[in-house]
Amino acid sequence: MRSPAWRVVLPPAAVQALVLTVSSFGYGYHRDELYFRMLPPAWGYVDQPPLTPLLARLTTHLADEVWAMRIPATLCASLSVVVLALVTARLGGGRGAQALCAWGCATAAVPLVLGHVLLTSTVDLLLLALVVLAVLRATQGAAHGWLWAGAAAGAASYNRLLVGVVAAGLVLGMLVLGPRRPFRSLELWAGAILGAVVALPNLLYQATNEWPQLAMGEALSRNNAADVRPQLLPLLVIMMGPPLTVVWAVGVGWLLRRERRARVGYLVVGFLVLVVFTFVSGAQPHYPVHLVTVMYAAGCVPVSRWLASRRAWRWSALVLLAVNAAVSVALALPVVPVREVGSTPVSAISPLVKDQVGWPRYVQQVATAYRTSVPRPTEVIASNYGEAGAVARFGPALGLPPPVSGHNALGDVRRPRDGSSVVLVLGNQYHDVRPLFDSCRVVARLDDGVGVDNEEQGVPVALCEGPRAAWAQLWPRFHHLD
Repeated sequence: MRSPAWRVVLPPAAVQALVLTVSSFGYGYHRDELYFRMLPPAWGYVDQPPLTPLLARLTTHLADEVWAMRIPATLCASLSVVVLALVTARLGGGRGAQALCAWGCATAAVPLVLGHVLLTSTVDLLLLALVVLAVLRATQGAAHGWLWAGAAAGAASYNRLLVGVVAAGLVLGMLVLGPRRPFRSLELWAGAILGAVVALPNLLYQATNEWPQLAMGEALSRNNAADVRPQLLPLLVIMMGPPLTVVWAVGVGWLLRRERRARVGYLVVGFLVLVVFTFVSGAQPHYPVHLVTVMYAAGCVPVSRWLASRRAWRWSALVLLAVNAAVSVALALPVVPVREVGSTPVSAISPLVKDQVGWPRYVQQVATAYRTSVPRPTEVIASNYGEAGAVARFGPALGLPPPVSGHNALGDVRRPRDGSSVVLVLGNQYHDVRPLFDSCRVVARLDDGVGVDNEEQGVPVALCEGPRAAWAQLWPRFHHLD
């Protein structure tokens, strides 16, 4: 273990925070941010625990603007840079290794993407890194580290139950490779009990609501697996960028070397468990990033030592790090003007970019359809939470009523009011629900005006009249998980 080199760790974290803060004003809300903004406070939702939506709603008390919502994202990303540099220090990395770790994690592609937008995975960047750091401290002799690990894991459960997979992988690694001695210590079991106590309200919510996270995971697997599995291997390279992939791959081998395998090899097992879980579940392809960064933090130790005596290679490494950072910024942050981004590969490579474009314009088009429709609709039904969140955010100023949607948790928030006989249906769900009405006709199609081919581009806005049953009977047909 080495002491933290704060003078080389804090500057890259601060630079990342500055860059993310400035870029918060580019493009617009991501669809998930719009969704979180409109979720009412609760112990949990059908698709996730409560922490990230709660953070999103809290930012609206500062300002109901996209830049305010991204403050927690910036803090989580920048603090995770510091935590991962501390992991490097724990593994024996000195000043150079910690600098390499901090600058790499501050400028890599997926950490920047997640730091730019407030997503559930953004908060995981910090919480899961804290879990790993606490476990590492505990296995290196700081017995009270198990209490910190339990508290961090319990807190992380309020953001995503993925922490259970990470914890199980680390425990399996300790059982298989070592160290096994902590299992005979009271501190480890005290930490496990503390984690369970902290997570208990969240677990009770899941248990008393028929484990909705399992239903959501099944829906994600059913809808996403065909795309997630072939994407997983390329994404493992893209997450940190090709030059830094070499570093984390070295880290995997270094952790498994005979002289340290029994002390820290469990980190690799945890990483492999997370990769296998991602492939088998097929839910989301980016889950492994939360331990890829740990592998990178480990790889910085031997790589920095190797570079220390090779001046030419050191300069080459700096150039590669700078090039990787430039490409990552171009892909992750709004540096390409919104009017041009549709004609570049950026929106095709980075789906998160597409999901930040067009929302105010779409809502203006919905408002025009609403005002000019005869008869006047009394409800706006959105196909997905992005559309619903956009109408909720921008619609009141344009005279639109509060939207309803059957997508994920919104299906349980509110349904159309009894007696609503004329509704405006947004999005592709129109094709599935039109038989539920006496008549439906398309009155508009959404167009972002900049040629970005996102999920809403070209979808219909339909005026539907005469629901063929009471809304209590029809609403389950609108409710869907994905």
